Amino acid sequence: MGILRTFALGGIHPAENKLSSNAPIETLPVPKQAIVPLGQNLGAPSKPIVKKGDEVKVGQLIAEAGGFISTNIHSPVSGKVLKIDNAIDGSGYKRPCIIINTTEDEWADGIDTSKDIVSEITLESKEIIEKIKNAGIVGLGGATFPTYVKLMPPTGKIAEYLIINGVECEPYLTADHRMMLEMGQEIIIGIRILMKALNVKKAFIGIENNKPDAISHLNELLKGSDDIEVQPLKVQYPQGGEKQLIKASVNREVPSGKLPIEVGCVVQNVGTAFAVYEAVQKNKPLIERVVTVTGKAVKKPSNFMVRIGTQISELIDAAEGLPEDTGKIIGGGPMMGKAITSLEIPVVKGTSGILLMKKDESSRNVEGPCIRCSKCTYVCPMGLEPFLLSKAAKLGNYEMAENEAIMDCIECGSCQYGCPSAIPLLDYLRLGKLKVGQILRNRNNK
Repeated sequence: MGILRTFALGGIHPAENKLSSNAPIETLPVPKQAIVPLGQNLGAPSKPIVKKGDEVKVGQLIAEAGGFISTNIHSPVSGKVLKIDNAIDGSGYKRPCIIINTTEDEWADGIDTSKDIVSEITLESKEIIEKIKNAGIVGLGGATFPTYVKLMPPTGKIAEYLIINGVECEPYLTADHRMMLEMGQEIIIGIRILMKALNVKKAFIGIENNKPDAISHLNELLKGSDDIEVQPLKVQYPQGGEKQLIKASVNREVPSGKLPIEVGCVVQNVGTAFAVYEAVQKNKPLIERVVTVTGKAVKKPSNFMVRIGTQISELIDAAEGLPEDTGKIIGGGPMMGKAITSLEIPVVKGTSGILLMKKDESSRNVEGPCIRCSKCTYVCPMGLEPFLLSKAAKLGNYEMAENEAIMDCIECGSCQYGCPSAIPLLDYLRLGKLKVGQILRNRNNK
């Protein structure tokens, strides 16, 4: 396998707990009712173009992008719009949603629902980007940044490399792993579509070496090709962070406050590559995704292909129910995920996993005083000083937080993971980023 690359600064090694790695992707039944939030991407929420009583088909446009940094939303089901109302989402707050009562699947015109692989890429760069934009595709690694925007580098910036994130370094989650094993051919075509959109000649697929089957499978599919290279990476969290993955793959460092395009790179997730394949080659918008349901007490750790709008309770039921000793339910993984407050929350484009944590592993220790051990600084992959930034955020000193580069924090949680004083560093850092981000936006709008 050769030398295993990784990033230069910090990092930790939490228990992997990939309990569902051998569970093939199962297609979950279509929900009886779909709850489709209008805010499913980083940026502005979408604007509904349907109303109560409208009949909709699977894949039909039901909400348009609400701005440049926004995306279209399509109906994940056939049925009748019950209402457009506020419903609880992953934030724990009630937000605008389109609620659809489901009937038997009837697909919108022009969508190819066959399993046939379409290899030939006939569209040109601008046509590809437009198709991805129309299909409502976002980054499926968790950030939910509109994909088409990443494919349009600003004037003066040129993409040299496309880097595909197949790392899935977050403990427990296995959706990307299973997709690489089961949908490898489609993912590779999707990568070539993205390469054509960006006009780049070289792509790397970064995969941690705890997934040797995925590395082997994709290498087999790429035999005889030199435009796409599988890059085995050392198991080190957070290897899947964009800046960490760029450093590991092509040894380039993204400057503070800058984006990957600054060093000629664009990063996309393997799930995004699959969605791009379906959009461009099959005319299928983003209406479903793979979600891992897992936990040490879960009877059937699973990976499900799920329609957007399906309530989380239905996924848990399909994994043989909620364990009695469940203490916390996490949307995502244990490092970067967030606790959810209701099983009625729907799956959205950014839902990568549902983690059911036992009571004894989900309770927090009592916060103690910082002992200045510098452990948080040592493990920070961005070279920050989390103890200082968290203190600044806690005290409301947002000028100091900004000056000490809090916006460079990738919220990986490495600092909090090993803190001997159980200080909720990540919570304070998220608060600080939120406040500093608001200050920066207000300053730029003046």
